[in-house]
Amino acid sequence: MSSNGNKLGIKSWSEEDRPREKLLLKGPKALTNAELLAILIGSGSKELNALELAKTILNKAENNLKALGGLSVKQLTAFKGIGHAKAISIAAALELGRRRKDELEDSKNKITSSKDVYNFVFPFLADSKQEHFIVLLLNRSNQVIKKVEVSIGGVSGTLVDPKIVFHAALEELSSSIILCHNHPSGNIKPSQADLDITKKISDGAKLFDISVLDHLIFSEEHYFSFADEGLL
Repeated sequence: MSSNGNKLGIKSWSEEDRPREKLLLKGPKALTNAELLAILIGSGSKELNALELAKTILNKAENNLKALGGLSVKQLTAFKGIGHAKAISIAAALELGRRRKDELEDSKNKITSSKDVYNFVFPFLADSKQEHFIVLLLNRSNQVIKKVEVSIGGVSGTLVDPKIVFHAALEELSSSIILCHNHPSGNIKPSQADLDITKKISDGAKLFDISVLDHLIFSEEHYFSFADEGLL
């Protein structure tokens, strides 16, 4: 391609190479970041077509979508061929993408039932021959902030220090916590020690305005929920 005005525009490309037509033929996942951005831009300048302009903008953002999303409308309009309308379209599209990602992450880590807890924690305990005590730290929306392994014991039990539980919860400014541990024996019935430690942690948590939402006991195939059984 020459730079003397004879350069071919996107419309002269084969249909399967044009970003819009390529998206219709192959779906959005088949497009590069530059091609997707070119669709938002629509048309380029006299010097650069939409795809070349998209590549220039991405290059300025070091080909990093997070950095691209950080560009303001004013910064985007600094590129020749990008007016306010195009800059606003780009900013809006990137914000929608960010919100979609946040919603996916939120729904993935949100706890609404004992089954959600089981599905979240079980992969960490599957096939373990030792007893593990895990605490889930949650925010006000019942989303998991962090998973903390408080202790690892033997086949028949593990010691739990409530101070470690409270320290972790306070450090992350948790609104609530969920206690979890496994019984390698397969028996999910809570022992007296399980009942005692649950009450001890629940009573202590109230002093810090933290709620203990549940305590789950895991086996390979089943679980016991203190909340479901009315024990909290």
